[in-house]
Amino acid sequence: MALPMIKKDILMVDLALYLRKHKTLIISDVHIGYEEALNKQGILVPRFQFNDIIKRVEGIFLLLKNEKLPIEKIILAGDVKHEFGTISDEEWRNTLKFLDFLQKRCQNLTLIKGNHDKMLGPIANRRDFQVVDHVDLGDVFICHGDKTPKIPAAVKMIIIGHEHPAVSISDGLRTEIYKCFLLGSWKSKQTGKILKKKRDLVVLPSLNLVTEGTDVMKEELLSPFLWQDVGQFKVFVVSRPGEILYFKKVNDIGRKS
Repeated sequence: MALPMIKKDILMVDLALYLRKHKTLIISDVHIGYEEALNKQGILVPRFQFNDIIKRVEGIFLLLKNEKLPIEKIILAGDVKHEFGTISDEEWRNTLKFLDFLQKRCQNLTLIKGNHDKMLGPIANRRDFQVVDHVDLGDVFICHGDKTPKIPAAVKMIIIGHEHPAVSISDGLRTEIYKCFLLGSWKSKQTGKILKKKRDLVVLPSLNLVTEGTDVMKEELLSPFLWQDVGQFKVFVVSRPGEILYFKKVNDIGRKS
C-alpha cells in the first residue's frame, strides 16, 4: 500500500515525514531522557521509551524500503534530548546510540536545535555533527517551531515540530487522544518591503512515545506559527504504527454527521 501524502511528494511515514524530491526523512521531538526526568520528579514510569523509539524508527525505515524510497538525508527537527540545562547520564548514552543508529542508515544527518537542546552541542561534537537553527532546501524550510525565523521568499512549505500535536476522538462512550500531523498555512509579514505570502505549514507529531502530546482542540498552543485559528487546519491521525487516517479539519472533529 502506497504511503499517504500530506501534499504532493510529501509522504507521511508513521510519525515521520519524507520529502520525495529531496530524498529526505524528517523526525521531530524524540525527547530522549524524558522518563528519567519524570523519575526525578517522583513520577515513576518504566524506562522503555528508548527501545520503543528504535523499533518505531526501524519500522519507518522498513516502510520506505518497501516503497523503494531512498534516504539521502535525515533531519532531526529539534528536541532530540529532554533536559533543558543539563545532560543526564541516560541522555549521553542513549542520544549517542540514537545518532549512531541513524547514521548507519544515512551518513548525512542534520540536527536542528530545539528549545530543549541548549546542551545538545557537547553530544553532537562527539560525532562531529553540526547543530543548526534551520534547514533551507529551497522550496522547503524546516525549523523547530519555537520561534519564527526569517523565511526566504522562495520557500513554499514550512515544516515544524515543537507542538507535539494530538487530537481527541470520541466514539460516544470514551475519548482517546492520538498523535497527528497538521496541515494549514502561515502568512509571514516583513517590514519595509511588505511581504504577505501564505506558505503551507506542516506540523509534525512527536516521536516521544511516553505521551501523545498537546490536544490542539483544547490546549493552549506554544508555537508562534500556530498563534492563529488552527480550526481550519487539516488533521491526519496516526491511529497506530504505519496507519494514518484523514479527519478533515480540526473544527470538524467531534461533529455529528
